[in-house]
Amino acid sequence: MADNLPSEFDVVVVGTGLPESIIAAACARSGQRVLHVDSRNYYGGNWASFSFSGLLSWIKENQQKTDLSDECEDWRKLILEDEEAIPLSSKDKTIQHVEDFCFGDQDSAEGVEEAGALPKLPVFGAPAAQGESPGPEKESPAAEGIPPGSQQSPAAEGIPPGSQQSPAAEGIPPGSQQSPAAEGIPPGSQQSPAAEGISPGSEKENPAVESPGEEPQSPEAEQALGTEAARAAAGDGAGAAPGTGAAPSTAAGDSAPQPAKTEAEPSENAAQEPKRITYSQIVREGRRFNIDLVSKLLYSRGLLIDLLIKSNVSRYAEFKNATRVLAFREGKVEQVPCSRADVFNSRQLTMVEKRMLMKFLTFCLDYEQHPEEYQDYENSTFAQFLQTRKLTPSLQHFILHSIAMVSETESSTLEGLQATKKFLQCLGRYGNTPFLFPLYGQGEIPQCFCRLCAVFGGIYCLRHAVRCLVLDRASGRCKAIVDHFGQRISANYFIVEDSYLSESTCTNVCYRQISRAVLITDQSVLNTDSEQQVSILTVPPLEPARAAVCVIELCSSTMTCMKDTYLVHLTCPSTKTAREDLEPVVQKLFNLNTEKETENEELEKPRVLWAVYFNMRDSSGVEKSSYAGLPSNVYVCSGPDSALGNDCAVKQAETIFREMFPTEEFCPPPPNPEDIIYDEDEIEPEESGLNNSPEAKPETSAEESSSEGLQVVTAPLEAFSGRKLLRLLFLVMMMMLRAI
Repeated sequence: MADNLPSEFDVVVVGTGLPESIIAAACARSGQRVLHVDSRNYYGGNWASFSFSGLLSWIKENQQKTDLSDECEDWRKLILEDEEAIPLSSKDKTIQHVEDFCFGDQDSAEGVEEAGALPKLPVFGAPAAQGESPGPEKESPAAEGIPPGSQQSPAAEGIPPGSQQSPAAEGIPPGSQQSPAAEGIPPGSQQSPAAEGISPGSEKENPAVESPGEEPQSPEAEQALGTEAARAAAGDGAGAAPGTGAAPSTAAGDSAPQPAKTEAEPSENAAQEPKRITYSQIVREGRRFNIDLVSKLLYSRGLLIDLLIKSNVSRYAEFKNATRVLAFREGKVEQVPCSRADVFNSRQLTMVEKRMLMKFLTFCLDYEQHPEEYQDYENSTFAQFLQTRKLTPSLQHFILHSIAMVSETESSTLEGLQATKKFLQCLGRYGNTPFLFPLYGQGEIPQCFCRLCAVFGGIYCLRHAVRCLVLDRASGRCKAIVDHFGQRISANYFIVEDSYLSESTCTNVCYRQISRAVLITDQSVLNTDSEQQVSILTVPPLEPARAAVCVIELCSSTMTCMKDTYLVHLTCPSTKTAREDLEPVVQKLFNLNTEKETENEELEKPRVLWAVYFNMRDSSGVEKSSYAGLPSNVYVCSGPDSALGNDCAVKQAETIFREMFPTEEFCPPPPNPEDIIYDEDEIEPEESGLNNSPEAKPETSAEESSSEGLQVVTAPLEAFSGRKLLRLLFLVMMMMLRAI
């Protein structure tokens, strides 16, 4: 039970964001005893993904800013005389200025339920003032004895959103949707990461607190990363639609009431007026949406992709290549040629411009070898350097805003050259653009690392608040935490997400803000013959002293939105509220007019059906010394930053891990089950018919052996004594496969 956890661990991690999840996985993989807790009822924190109704619940929670009541009000009595308590915050203050709008056909969604939604059940932890539990829309921890949670309506009082499941105890991913991992799970089922023996068809289960079993054998990581989903089934969601009345609901796999379009329609059909999507249809198909709180893409040769491959976590997710890079110039959206083939096939550039562009891009690939070309401009901005390269204005615009994607006024020449080189080096690894996007949303990535941690013994508890850190005055180190049940849990190291720190701890910290907007639209910003496009667009500042806006448009094949709609994310560093920062860009690109009679120019733009704006705290780059009174064995992880990639989170996770365990390898590949050496008291592999000699092993390619780097490890079978029967079954199956 979660109110009776083990009292000692090596590492306690508070918060399930991306950096914390990577650290937890690395620690568990190196043999540390890990406890990973989160006061929220979903994984990912500000890195999470929600279904549509789950997002509505999240919006309501952050607009109301209700605080959960203390379940252990006398926790201070647990602090001894030679100890000091560092209180943690029970309020998440990282989200501000949340505003949502419906621009679509506002038919009544009263009584409309999500397809496949389960009946609402009472859940755990009701505040006394409301008399209703702020329970999860998904599962609650099994350790707390909570029955599988029902999907709650966002209209219910005080219900925080939750759209994810817990990490697997038997290698099942903690996905907010059904996991895209190649585990033989049908897309329509929501696989639970609960204890073994639970059927994969159940929609929600409780996260187990027992240590999970061994890691199953993985496919080749590079192939796993290149896989694209061919499923048409919907992703999992969180919650029912607003409204209390009962209404007929379709099955989880049913499509929207309107006729579905094919994925690639003829061009003449693309020119037709798009189908009218109503708000009730969005609510009904809300489980098909997986809406990210933070919008990012993965560079195909970035640090996160390298870590996914190295640790073999890539098996737990599937990715789709971003299909095009766009530019916004002179009020029009254009496609940017990236590869050599794109450059010479482009009709937007003259032959002279094509040669200019190829010459400059070739220089950027090895600019370090030609310092004489740029050293006179090291103190200049990259935009000023481009003007000296005899490039036309259109080429300068493409390079600055769509390839380097750097600030026109703040980025130096070296920063621009480095960004351009990184863009070019990532081309061609998995597609014509440098970017990958995880199917079912960015919220899958933290959960993939949570799964790895769970497989190697990590214990997970959601909706498990931590009241304080206990500091030993003599040594000046943190020795324990006190949770909301009043239990003291000791550990050697503590990882805390920035949002959990109290105001007194963060007094001297100066935070930045990120402006975010999420739109649901009825068509793409740049229509082509194919509707299934994943696009990235950088809109230059519309006014002085404003930042450029990064726009990422996702289609339904990314499993993030329903058919005939697009999910659009807008991000920029904040100067004002999110709506003030981003609405001018939205008006330039989209039609916000809800009236039927609009100008022809507006009719050509995609129509916004629904939108939300909010500001998110950017705690990246904050030095540990800025936090007041933190012991040396307490490490702080930041939330998402405004950058396009995830390099900051990966660097931070690796830095913290190496400070704690300098002699351990950071996220090594998991062992291959075939390479495990068994103890003498267990069945010998030869007796079971499985020969471990080098001659009997299947041949591996040079690429696989070099990228995987798997080594034979010694793993006592007693550690998995409860699963001996499953292991024997696995060995017999492997023997039969080899015989075939």
